[in-house]
This record gives sequence, structure tokens and C-alpha cells, in this order.
Amino acid sequence: MKSPGKHRSSPRLTPKLGRTLSLKPAFLAGLAGLALLAAPLPRPAFAQTLAQNNEAMFAEMQRVRGLSDATMARIRQIFAGSNWIGQGNPAVTRYPMTPEEAAQRQGGTVSSVRRRYRNARFERICGRPYEVPLYDPATQQPEDATVCVQMFEYPNVPLAYPVTWVRANEAQALCDAEGARIGDAHEWEGAAAGALLAPDYQFQLGSQSAMRAWHNNRYASQSDQYSIGTWRPGICATGSSKTPGCNGGSFTGCGSNTYPSGSFPQCSSPLGVFDIDGNVAEHMNLPLSEDQMASRGSTTLGVTEMKGSWFIWDTIRAHPNWARWRAPFWHGTRLLARDSHRNYHLGFRCFRDIR
Repeated sequence: MKSPGKHRSSPRLTPKLGRTLSLKPAFLAGLAGLALLAAPLPRPAFAQTLAQNNEAMFAEMQRVRGLSDATMARIRQIFAGSNWIGQGNPAVTRYPMTPEEAAQRQGGTVSSVRRRYRNARFERICGRPYEVPLYDPATQQPEDATVCVQMFEYPNVPLAYPVTWVRANEAQALCDAEGARIGDAHEWEGAAAGALLAPDYQFQLGSQSAMRAWHNNRYASQSDQYSIGTWRPGICATGSSKTPGCNGGSFTGCGSNTYPSGSFPQCSSPLGVFDIDGNVAEHMNLPLSEDQMASRGSTTLGVTEMKGSWFIWDTIRAHPNWARWRAPFWHGTRLLARDSHRNYHLGFRCFRDIR
């Protein structure tokens, strides 16, 4: 296993590539104006009701990702069980950027940018668009991967806003509806750091806090390493703002003021996973015993783990955050608990076994 004391970079196998994210100058031209994003003009959510927003998102998911009618029916059923899940409460959400503006910054239209994010090599490996193989570049090639992760936060559509107000058990159900699953903490960390390493859960320590302390001490030398390497403001979707008067996290008082996923093409991990820093924090599974590991087929799963910086990270840093960091047991429950946590800046992405 790679020494945890060294952070190795790997080829950025990202969209339409196979090598480096070789985006044309026009694609990156908008980056020069990133400073302007620190104080974006507010824009309302794009429809009048949450249900209208969700229906528009469902249609986009099916059109862009090619999901079947049966899959969409399962997804709709899960959303129907909640009055909260969606791309933010339209009454208070104010997006700092539209999909069209995000595309213009990258020198194209929404459709053309979505085509650029397609990666033929990844699709041969993962079997679906907008998925990324996870592996260790020190010893493997992408074709050696046994698991893929969604390239973007759910709904995994480039230039769509991420889903928020989703509980961990609902995230797992939505992944399952697509033939996927929630990721284990070590898989998410591998996606962020750029190398999927062997699991290092010290189950014998007996508690989440003890396991967390052991893990964070092991990787302490990498505490300055994010998905983008060392942190640089303006590279990721971290320049938005909270709703004025946001009162600690209520649905009616706090908007999900996110950017369209993939608005910042340089916000990519070395393996080609986008927005794992910024936009929304993400749910994942933290196993407390081997039989709770999602990556080994568990259906009972472990406890909740929530981490990843969010859409105001460049101005407010309430806690540490780095690629292989393990979080405190915030709002902790069993992952499948019906009362698992949800909030306005928390989403998820799915993982899928391919062997």
C-alpha cells in the first residue's frame, strides 16, 4: 500500500480525455473572472415549486444519462416520500450561477459542455456516462478498477444543481434504484485524494471516535491536501453565500445556494471526480465492523459520515477538511435510520461495483 506520508499525484483522467483535462483556452477563459463570484448576484430557484423543480430534474436525468422508465419510476417513488428532497427550497434558494452562465464561462452551450464531460474510456470501463473508475495509480490502471463513482454529485448531470435535503437512508435508496450503492468512507476518500487504497478501518478499537483518531493521525502529513492538491480559493464551487438570516439550518430559512455541478472544470480530483470539494457536503457509509462495509456487499451498513467542503468554504471554514480526513460523528445515526440527518448543504453521490 502506498505510504500515507506521501501524497502522489496521478494522471488526471477526466472527461473526453484519457490523459489530462486538456480543455481548450476558451473552455477555461471564464476562470479569469473568478474573483467576481465572491459576491454573486442572487437568482431564484428555476421553478415555482419543489415538485416542479424535481420533475424538470427527472426529465433531465433521463434525457442526459439515459436512465430507463423503470429506474425513473423507482426514483420518483423515493422523492414522493419526502417533502424536502430536491435542489433546494425554491422559496429561499438563490443560485449564484445559471447552467447557461456556467456553460458560457467554459466557452460553450449547456449541451456542448455536457458532451465535453463525456469520457469514452471511462464509459467502456464503467458502462455508463459520467462515472469514474476508482483505482490506485501507483500500481493499477483505470481498467483494473472494480468500482466506479459518479463524476458529479447526484443527480450526476453536468450543469445541474446538486440534490440537497436528503437523508442518508434516502441517498442509499436512490443509489440502489440505479443499481448502485452508497460509498464507504475509504472509497470517497480515495476518490478525493486520487488513489483508492485498501480499507484501514480499525474495528478492534471499538468506537467511531477511536477509529477516527487513529485514521486522522495516520494521514496527518496529508492534512494540506484536498481533491485539487493544496487549496486555492476560486477553483471550486465555494464562493456563494448563505441566505441572509439563515437560522441554523431550517428548510424555510436556508437556501441551497449551490452552483451547477461542473461549473468549475479545474475542481477535479486526480482521478477525474468533480466537485468533491465545494458545492455540497456528502453522505457516505462508515462501517464499524467488516459486515457493515458497503464495498463488501453489506445491506445493513454502518453509521453516517458526512464531509466535504460546501458552497461558502472560501469565506467560512467551520471545521477542518482534507481529502482523507474523517469527520466527527456529527448528527450521527445508523446510516439506514429513518431520522438520519439532512440539511441545505448536504447531498451525496453513488458508487457502483463493476466486478
